[in-house]
Amino acid sequence: MTTTKRALLAALTVTGALTITLPAQAQEVTLKVAHFWPPGAMAPTKVIQPWCDKINKDSGGKLKCQIYPAMQLGGTPAQLFDQARDGVADVVYTLPGYTAGRFPLAEVFELPFMNENAEASSQAVWEYYLTTPAVQKEFAGVKPLMLHTHDEGYVHTKEKQIKTLADFKGLKMRAPTRQTNKLLAKLGAAPVAMPLPAVPEAMSKGVIDGYLLPWEVIPSVKLHELTKFHTETDPKERALYSAVFLMAMNPAKYDSLPTDLKKVIDNNSGAALVKQTGKTWDESATAGRKVAEERKNTFYTVPASELANWRGASASLYDEWIAEVTAKGNDGKALLAKAQALVKKYEK
Repeated sequence: MTTTKRALLAALTVTGALTITLPAQAQEVTLKVAHFWPPGAMAPTKVIQPWCDKINKDSGGKLKCQIYPAMQLGGTPAQLFDQARDGVADVVYTLPGYTAGRFPLAEVFELPFMNENAEASSQAVWEYYLTTPAVQKEFAGVKPLMLHTHDEGYVHTKEKQIKTLADFKGLKMRAPTRQTNKLLAKLGAAPVAMPLPAVPEAMSKGVIDGYLLPWEVIPSVKLHELTKFHTETDPKERALYSAVFLMAMNPAKYDSLPTDLKKVIDNNSGAALVKQTGKTWDESATAGRKVAEERKNTFYTVPASELANWRGASASLYDEWIAEVTAKGNDGKALLAKAQALVKKYEK
């Protein structure tokens, strides 16, 4: 090989190396984001899309989202956690409670009358996760970007207004998580577990007589059209129930990002995102309730005096939760006390 050819080959080799290495800091990455809500629901429009817009802006356009609503990547809502773990999706937004019993320590925030508002309890959930190794183990396999709760959940029925504890008897009621299904049983109803997308059809076919939900999601699945009665609880009392949500990323996808894009993800996850999302949920109730008002559905607020009966009927759920997690090697009493203290901390 002549000297000229050697020099040319060396130049091409260097150029090739640059071609391979330089774009690493300038690459564009599209994240597959999966969730179970219909596209127009509050969570996709007020939480997921703004998050995607923010990481796109902060990354100078390098990070983008391809959003797959309503389980468009296949599977069921209960499989979303595993889809993030296995890389079917890069980011998921779901309820851990859709997989009954898999996340028992996180379920403490789903006990009845535990929370007052989503902004405070969401921050409590996040600190609980960050400071409790046993809770972190429950979410091993994914990279949590946030954990939070929704605002107050209420009782919605088709044929019968719920006013007292006795009114639950004989009704087939849907709830989203294991603890809220246990709550329904304690109140006298027959609990029927199902994820949100199945609820409208179950209502229209009479499979269930009612359901537990916060206001935010009702318009997006037109449940106000299948419901006549709405039972809210005294606003001065703690919420009848709430559920924990998870936004999580596939760890391998995160690790594959260059340093600058990892920083964008880090800066747009955690405490600030948790607090804002909780606030967004609290603010969502008014618009969600309005559609039921416009339809002239019937509303009733359970007074504190009657709620005392509901509290009494469901109080044993706390002892049952303590016993269950203690049997698995945890200090259930201490974890409950910690969760309650954190909720109060952020309510101040």
